[in-house]
Amino acid sequence: MSLSGSITALATPFTTNGELDLDAWRRLLRQQLEGGTQGIVVAGSTGEAAALDDAEYDTLIAIAVETVAGRIPILVGTGQMNTAKTIAQTRRAAAAGAGFALVVTPAYVRPTQAGLIAHFRAVADQGGLPVVLYNVPGRTGCDLLPETVAELVSHPQIVGIKEARAEPERMAALLALRRDDFAVLSGDDPTACRAMLAGADGLISVGSNALPRAFRKLCDLARDHQRAAAEAQDLALQPFHAFFGIESNPIPVKALLQRMGYGAGLRLPLLPLSAAHAAEADRLHAVALALEEKSTRETIAA
Repeated sequence: MSLSGSITALATPFTTNGELDLDAWRRLLRQQLEGGTQGIVVAGSTGEAAALDDAEYDTLIAIAVETVAGRIPILVGTGQMNTAKTIAQTRRAAAAGAGFALVVTPAYVRPTQAGLIAHFRAVADQGGLPVVLYNVPGRTGCDLLPETVAELVSHPQIVGIKEARAEPERMAALLALRRDDFAVLSGDDPTACRAMLAGADGLISVGSNALPRAFRKLCDLARDHQRAAAEAQDLALQPFHAFFGIESNPIPVKALLQRMGYGAGLRLPLLPLSAAHAAEADRLHAVALALEEKSTRETIAA
């Protein structure tokens, strides 16, 4: 399966007492399929992967595989703080039925660029899944540079990158490396429209958890280079871009999902959305419902 368009980095639903909410997980998966999402990420950073035990990790993947039934790609977060653990987690995801491994740069240890090349090659060689590189230095303290990516694109099992840096110069440098077997995906909702208009293959999004139809429309317009319409859709999404960054991810998006009827508990050290932002969450819940309905009507009309 190709990696392109609107891909959702799924939040993991928990009950109020901290257990997996598997009913909400199934409903969230179905909502994504019905909303036109073109790929999902299970157990990424938005999915609170660090808070999952092995059995929960396996369960989430297995239910996703069963529910999706081959209709869209399933990426699973497998990046750990060292290479051997990342290989083991990638094999675990492969055994559970994942289609791709989303492998973030090792957090906290801050390897050199040569170390990153060796790390990603080893995971691609031994993990048993096609690898999508993931660069989010604001979370990891480690920046995967374009010249390093250039050393990795020729590996047959390294098939793309999720780039969460927002600078247009960074995206331009990566787009120069793009090819049919190596996808360049934005990992930054607020700048994804610009990235796709410049040639990026799609977006791995936080916001599409709550707004799958609206983000699918954004991706379709931007990837079709309908600049005015894409920028208008992005403008309608700007309040959500701002809100989803108001506290640590996935706190704000889970607040919106909770208002939509999905299990939205969090595990420590994450806490629920601050009371100071509750009114904005209530307001955006109503706006989201209207925007989803509008995106559906316009898609049908088209």
